[in-house]
Amino acid sequence: MSEKQKRLGAGRRLRNYFLTGLIIVAPLAITAYLTWTFIGWVDSWVKPYIPQVYNPDNYLPFAVPGFGLLTALFLITMIGFLTANLVGRSIIGFGESLLDRMPLVRSLYKGLKQIFQTVLAEQSGSFKQAALIEYPRRGLWSIVFIATDTKGEVSSRLPEEESISVFLPTTPNPTSGFLLFVPRKDVLILDMSVEEAAKMVISAGLVSPDFPKTLPVQSKSKLKQNKAAAPE
Repeated sequence: MSEKQKRLGAGRRLRNYFLTGLIIVAPLAITAYLTWTFIGWVDSWVKPYIPQVYNPDNYLPFAVPGFGLLTALFLITMIGFLTANLVGRSIIGFGESLLDRMPLVRSLYKGLKQIFQTVLAEQSGSFKQAALIEYPRRGLWSIVFIATDTKGEVSSRLPEEESISVFLPTTPNPTSGFLLFVPRKDVLILDMSVEEAAKMVISAGLVSPDFPKTLPVQSKSKLKQNKAAAPE
């Protein structure tokens, strides 16, 4: 082997080592950065409202990261606990009655409350299934998340008997997208989870979940021949 080939081989190995390290380090670094940023953001909002006597930052020579986040989680849990009884429901009802008298705030609050109830309620099946629909035209398929069965006036106005409300995410930001009302017969439910489908959308198809194939897959032409040959 010539000296030039040895240098090329060594350079290729170094490049592969670098890319392997980047694949390992980059997700960890980005995850740590986003987590730390979120903790700092919550702390900056919550800590100013914590009484000085209960704030550990006043007794230590350094700030305690995450104390504001823990306080927020505790307060949210306590509010949920208090709301579960009659007294808490009465207080919440009184507060909502005050909001109902504020035109702009009323609409904003009710809209946000309905969204959170739909997304977070345990009995809701929203966004628990991924599917495929033909979009933006026949022959082209897009991944969607199943929201719910279409209801209300939209359902009554549509010509189809059964329609599904689906969310079509955009790449690489799945938090933006389009709300579509699709006939149930045109929705192809996938076995992959919503998380796996979201990864596929974010990566523009580069990350695809494994799909077990226990039986050999026949081509479409072969399937048509078998159907044609089958006795009626």
